[in-house]
Amino acid sequence: MEKAAGKKIIMARLGWIVALAALAFFTWMMLKITLEYWPVRSDAAFLRIKQQYLGIRHWEMAFWTHVFTSMLPLLAGFTQFSPWILRKRPRIHRLMGKTYVLSVCFVTGPASLVMAFYANGGITSRIAFATLAILWLFTTAMGWRKISSRDWKAHREWMIRSYALTISAITLRVWKYLIVMAFAPPPMDTYRIVAWLGFVPNLIFAEWWIRKGRKKRKSLEG
Repeated sequence: MEKAAGKKIIMARLGWIVALAALAFFTWMMLKITLEYWPVRSDAAFLRIKQQYLGIRHWEMAFWTHVFTSMLPLLAGFTQFSPWILRKRPRIHRLMGKTYVLSVCFVTGPASLVMAFYANGGITSRIAFATLAILWLFTTAMGWRKISSRDWKAHREWMIRSYALTISAITLRVWKYLIVMAFAPPPMDTYRIVAWLGFVPNLIFAEWWIRKGRKKRKSLEG
């Protein structure tokens, strides 16, 4: 019994080490992308193919907000799933949780929704990114609402859904790389595909994870 418990602890720690390594790698990649836009200029990176939108004030505000704040929910949200932080540093858990919710609901989320209506790839991509932004705002708001009413289980489940959407910034780029390497389709076709692949599989996995947790709790309670 003790060996089994010890093995579970080791596996859990290894899982967190792998997750932290992956987060560190992709955070570094996201930081490199962000730094391409500093100092601020109108011909940097992605802006080279968005010249027609320059001068649209609300789009520019949304774009720069998204560029310079998108890493915040990625990092703040990750801390919410650490059992150690939750047990040993509850104040950090609450602070990072508030940071995550405020950044998604009032900063990065609204900016993403504005940008969705100007996405490359036409109506298909725009519907995908608008759906992503709305679901991101909704799941995060629900997580906030549930913790306000002290419904801990529902809060955790909604935050899992929310963070699954947060990491779409990473999974979209992974899918894009894999599709280009395997099939090399035209750029706009790739963009239309990854606009959906970036978040739909994440949500499916999140729902599987949530249901797995529910079954585990029921078996322990039974």
